[in-house]
Amino acid sequence: MKVILINKKKLLLFLILILFFSGSMIYFNDIGYKVLEVLASDKMLPIYSVNTEEKKVAISFDAAWGDQFTDGILDILDKYKVKTTFFLVGFWVDRYPDMVKKIYERGHEIGNHSTTHPHMSKLSREEIIKELNTTGEKIYNITGKRPNLFRPPFGDYNNTLIKTAKECGYYTIQWDVDSLDWKELGVKPVVDRVTRNIKNGSIVLFHNNAKYVLEYLPLVIEKLQKEGYKIVPISELIIKKDYYIDHTGRQRKIDKSKSNNCIK
Repeated sequence: MKVILINKKKLLLFLILILFFSGSMIYFNDIGYKVLEVLASDKMLPIYSVNTEEKKVAISFDAAWGDQFTDGILDILDKYKVKTTFFLVGFWVDRYPDMVKKIYERGHEIGNHSTTHPHMSKLSREEIIKELNTTGEKIYNITGKRPNLFRPPFGDYNNTLIKTAKECGYYTIQWDVDSLDWKELGVKPVVDRVTRNIKNGSIVLFHNNAKYVLEYLPLVIEKLQKEGYKIVPISELIIKKDYYIDHTGRQRKIDKSKSNNCIK
């Protein structure tokens, strides 16, 4: 009978390695597919911003959890003669149909933000279509206009989502300036974060029920207008056809005069 003697240090190292690789497998099992997707050459991206020489930007509001500040937002936007885009979740539309109508009648654009606010990358094509169509129909029944902009909840997307949204007539919209207003850090952090990161073609993310929205919104608008920016709805900012999206998510117009302008 053979007796194998194992050095205590080697045994300890062996056990540590086992624990490390076990943890790594669990971790990468959860995010590995996302890493591979990012590295893949056929990775599709939504529109994060738009390449333009004009000093035009868009500010947008996601609406999902309340409406106590929405009237105030509309009044501020009227005061500064600004039109924006509101992305609405289906259950928000159900709860506040009069507010949906008011947003539309005040001249603002309404986009689709799903029906149940799920992680869209985890849904099948059929489930994505249901999320889009259900809320699209709700918005149409109130406003008489079908939305053609879609913002995925949590900014969560994959190729299936973008392809399916396009088939359903939607441009998938993200943002390149996140106000982080949902963190409730105060007024100054939001104003500083937005105004320091803005550039031509930026899309800014706000939330209609953020705690300090009625305080930071006029300050942001005043500063942007003072710097010469024109604030427009997202549909007036994006390029509707003959475009591509670069690796940063910036939408660019195809220059047909250049023969080497290849799109993958």
